[in-house]
Amino acid sequence: MKLYYYYDQEADVFYFSKGKPSAKDQSKEKGDDVALRIDPKSKKVKGFTIFNFARRIKQRRMPVSLPIEAELMPA
Repeated sequence: MKLYYYYDQEADVFYFSKGKPSAKDQSKEKGDDVALRIDPKSKKVKGFTIFNFARRIKQRRMPVSLPIEAELMPA
């Protein structure tokens, strides 16, 4: 499965998805300007969105941790 990402500079939003995003995906707020996209059938996290991405990076001079856990599996 392909990984997709996109940064919208004007809105300052970073999108990441395992597989193509779908309008059927459900969203769940995780706090700290992070939203998860969840597959409605499997209930597994399919991707995430980070709001205020550039501002978040500028405020920290170290790696950024996200309030989510993920398990990466080979394709």
